[in-house]
Amino acid sequence: MPTLVRLLTTLLIVAGIIYGIMAALVYFVEPTRREMIVDVPLPQTKPAPVPETGELRP
Repeated sequence: MPTLVRLLTTLLIVAGIIYGIMAALVYFVEPTRREMIVDVPLPQTKPAPVPETGELRP
């Protein structure tokens, strides 16, 4: 049982340190905003094939 308590205490301390680091990042780091433009290429579409007989499809 003492080993389990020691393990849980260690895990709680590590979780507290990680939580403290995340809270410090939230409070002290200010993100910089800037405009970003990304060109997205459109896929090239092929025209529908035309029948060689000259007939139009209904």
